[in-house]
Amino acid sequence: MGKPTGFKEFDRKKVAWRLPVVRINDYDEIYTEPKIDHLREQGARCMDCGVPFCQSGTGCPIDNLIPEWNDLVYNNRWKEAIERLHKTNNFPEFTGRTCPAPCEGSCVLGITNPPVTIKNIENAIVDHAWEKGWIVPTPPESRTGKKVAIVGSGPSGLSAADQLNKVGHEVTVYERADRIGGLLQYGIPNMKLSKEAVQRRVDKMTAEGVKFVTNANVGQDVDPKELVNANDAVLLACGATKPRDLPIANRDANGVHFAMEFLTANTKQMVHGDSIDADFISAEGKDVIVIGGGDTGTDCIGTSLRHGCRSLVNFELLPKPPEERADENPWPEWPRVFRVDYGHEEAEAKYGRDPREYQLLSKEFLKDDDGNLKGVKTVEVSWTKTDDGGWKMAEVEGSEKVWPAQLILLAMGFLGPEQYLPESLGLEVDARSNFQAIHGKFATNIDKVFAAGDCRRGQSLVVWAINEGRGAARAIDTFLQGSSNLPAPGTTMGTAMQV
Repeated sequence: MGKPTGFKEFDRKKVAWRLPVVRINDYDEIYTEPKIDHLREQGARCMDCGVPFCQSGTGCPIDNLIPEWNDLVYNNRWKEAIERLHKTNNFPEFTGRTCPAPCEGSCVLGITNPPVTIKNIENAIVDHAWEKGWIVPTPPESRTGKKVAIVGSGPSGLSAADQLNKVGHEVTVYERADRIGGLLQYGIPNMKLSKEAVQRRVDKMTAEGVKFVTNANVGQDVDPKELVNANDAVLLACGATKPRDLPIANRDANGVHFAMEFLTANTKQMVHGDSIDADFISAEGKDVIVIGGGDTGTDCIGTSLRHGCRSLVNFELLPKPPEERADENPWPEWPRVFRVDYGHEEAEAKYGRDPREYQLLSKEFLKDDDGNLKGVKTVEVSWTKTDDGGWKMAEVEGSEKVWPAQLILLAMGFLGPEQYLPESLGLEVDARSNFQAIHGKFATNIDKVFAAGDCRRGQSLVVWAINEGRGAARAIDTFLQGSSNLPAPGTTMGTAMQV
């Protein structure tokens, strides 16, 4: 695949982001326009490796045909490349922009050299296809007469809707927000995933016959039992939106917010303008602390910088990751190594240092007499390995410190889906409060009701949500028709990277 000697001739070169000192002044996407010759050279690095770990197992959860479209890009056959990419991925521009690329972590070239820039190539293929006009509405030639309701319009719900519509079912997607996209719309900032990129897919699906209903909170505004009665099948794809809290002293201080409150209000303000600014949370002129790493923490950093915060620190409980793979983290596992994401790069450009502080435990929020946040008290922690192979945390005596802050954002992940929907339906949940359904079957204990995505699996990646949506679509099609021609996505449950 690619050029037989390409991996020997060419070094890994990522498509550059825009300069951090420039991009922090706007909400435009951080990416630059890649050159065709650059992409072809990077595609040439794809080896004829025999077993492409990138597309299965510890690699891509949707079994993207990565070696094939790397080869097609190298040979300048772009239209065929998008055709191969769409075989497994309904929305390559979503994964190409937001996925941490477990495929690159398991690239065979990565055993001895930096891996192929798979994510850059994927994103370039789909953007090139949109520019060329190759992606157009393709409504089904006939309809089955079967009706499917989908609750939630995130990547899982959208991919299921797209697949079910392709085989002729009448699909209606219900979204509680005022715009379609779920976390793609309001959870991921525009600089990482433009809302135009989301909307053009929604427009294409609308033209193909998918119906979208916004401001419809199923379980509160819409009776889920009525949806079940009015449809031949119902898919719950409402995400895992219950945030993990930090219940320490003075949690009620004015200025402590969940990350999604901050990010959602910011994107709504950007999309709608001044008409809905009541919920807007500003970081302008404030000392900001983000508690928790990961993608959400990085998005809080990048958004705070664009607001014009006075200072910014990111607390992480765990130790700083190593620069290279540790012995207990061999290939092809996801490499747990130190990374600099776009927000970290921007903070360093503005303040002259990486914003992350490691091995810090927050002990108490501090507030003034009016109840406003004024800081947080922390203590350093140490980690030691136990006899059974686990890790034990201990506070470091004498390491207490007070950090000034007028805005603290909690970005510590999510505990699971909200419970009013399963309670109203009598839906069984597992020990982690996720909707009970087996991967591959996706059927719940309620007849005709299926579940997929983060509400079934728990908090995970966009690419896993697409895997679940495609899998649920196949299961629903089989339920409705007795069999299905829809492809089965990757079923390597639990082997890809989890976050």
